[in-house]
Amino acid sequence: MTAPIALTLLDFETSDDGEGHLTLDVMASVRPDHLPTLHAEVVSVLAWLHRHAPDGPGPLDEGSSWDADLRASTERSTRERLRYEPSTRRLIAEAVNGGETVRHTVTLSIAATEAVGQALAEAFSWGGEG
Repeated sequence: MTAPIALTLLDFETSDDGEGHLTLDVMASVRPDHLPTLHAEVVSVLAWLHRHAPDGPGPLDEGSSWDADLRASTERSTRERLRYEPSTRRLIAEAVNGGETVRHTVTLSIAATEAVGQALAEAFSWGGEG
């Protein structure tokens, strides 16, 4: 047995459909300076799948052993200070200096046969819970 592949950013959750298929939902949300590491971790997972289960990606009901849905988004936010205005009974939002906060989120949903899903989970030290 080979040593598990270390991932530091990706969180995961697994579920079983009761019909011999597993779904592994993998995600992370990071600051821009961690985005290259996040991309490298996602590449590690996808490269493992392509190397160990070359019949995918494709629909499981058509004979493929795995399929994947990869998505990304970028969220930008600015800091605000809230203060209560007693005379109007309202909250007042005021921008706070400090610039914009940016987060990059990557999600990867993998549907796999039980054998491929379990092998993938073992390769990356993923148990049944994330």
